[in-house]
Amino acid sequence: MGVMSPIVAIVGRPNVGKSTLFNRLIGLQKAIVVDEPGVTRDRNYGEVRWDEGTFTVIDTGGFEPVSQERLPLQIREQIQFAIDEADVILFVMDGKDGLTPSDGEISRRLRRQEKPVVYCVNKVDGPRHEDKVLDFHGLGVDRFFTVSAAHGYGVGELLDEMVTMLPRAEARLEEERIRIAVVGRPNVGKSSWINRVLGRDRLLVSEQPGTTRDAIDTNFSIGSRKYQLIDTAGIRRKKKISRRLEKFSVVEALKSIDRCDVAVFLLDPFEKVTEQDARIGGFIHEKGRACVIAVNKWDLVEKDNRTTQRYTKEIRDALKYLSYAPMIFISALTGQRIRKTLDLIDAVVLEHRRRVSTGRLNAFLHGAIAKVPPHAVRGKRCRVYFATQASMRPPTFVVFVNDPAMIHFSYERYLINQIRDEFGFEGTPIRMIFRRRQSTRDS
Repeated sequence: MGVMSPIVAIVGRPNVGKSTLFNRLIGLQKAIVVDEPGVTRDRNYGEVRWDEGTFTVIDTGGFEPVSQERLPLQIREQIQFAIDEADVILFVMDGKDGLTPSDGEISRRLRRQEKPVVYCVNKVDGPRHEDKVLDFHGLGVDRFFTVSAAHGYGVGELLDEMVTMLPRAEARLEEERIRIAVVGRPNVGKSSWINRVLGRDRLLVSEQPGTTRDAIDTNFSIGSRKYQLIDTAGIRRKKKISRRLEKFSVVEALKSIDRCDVAVFLLDPFEKVTEQDARIGGFIHEKGRACVIAVNKWDLVEKDNRTTQRYTKEIRDALKYLSYAPMIFISALTGQRIRKTLDLIDAVVLEHRRRVSTGRLNAFLHGAIAKVPPHAVRGKRCRVYFATQASMRPPTFVVFVNDPAMIHFSYERYLINQIRDEFGFEGTPIRMIFRRRQSTRDS
């Protein structure tokens, strides 16, 4: 359930401080801020609360209206998507650079949108620098807001204005969305997978690893099913991360896994499962997230009648702790099995949220224990009294025993496997906690 907030899109030339202002508005460091043009390439979303108003703000890549290079053209397309979604456009310019021809071209394009535009001159550090705005009157605009995104000067006044310009938020009751994180090493096709799912180039796709640098949330629906995609930056081996920018990308990727319900773990069939793949999978498991393993680029693999079986065994052997995750062989390029991947996502999320009644659980558990009782330790017998499911997401079971120290990890694994055989739980880790319960029968 939630309220659909109005939307503000931040646009402007590269390196005018859009991401710094975005971070200032949402009150946390979500976008990557580095003094290097072109860092923010995709759209980044955040929520802003000010006074009695709440709105969604979209950070965008730098607008280069005169460039014909492929990536800047793509960035322009992304900005247009953001503008199409927006109720108000926040146009940011650089007070230190003064008015540039690109600013003039952007301004002319924005006027054609027939949407409210707030003109903001950034990098004005205080009242004594207000004269920096004089150049910008050449745009024929009556009012500018001068701010320092880095220091907060003028941001309150800017927010006051934007709140008055926004339409009233529409209260729309929404079902809970399934939050999907798309993870994997650089260049396995994460953005391509999302683009295929959404049916349009919602994210930039490039053959250069690391194109997607921020985590970007995108809501979409298929019929009555509602989802939120949490795209993640490519995760690289730490020893290969030499740039400060890429270090931010790793942190954002791990945060995305932390926020999701289910991770689509993309692998490249042309590369063996690497140590970094194992780390990514381990993080998914440790965080208790549901998981679907998707082997991408399957259309490019030469196949015989044992190819799928061979790849499955290699991946299962390398990722033993994700043995519960269903595996699917896909092509983001051609769309092969993309819809089936979404069906698997729905299925594993249901298992992730499954609850077993205490009565049914204990009736089954006593049978499993009678079949294979826990080993005695130094002549002392381990007693298992009863169990209950304490929580979901992931399914977590508390088992009361006379001495938790007597439960070996192999016996815990046995009980988890028995629970899977009986109740399913495909695609989700299972947690098991053993707690002491005293009994007069203990010896």
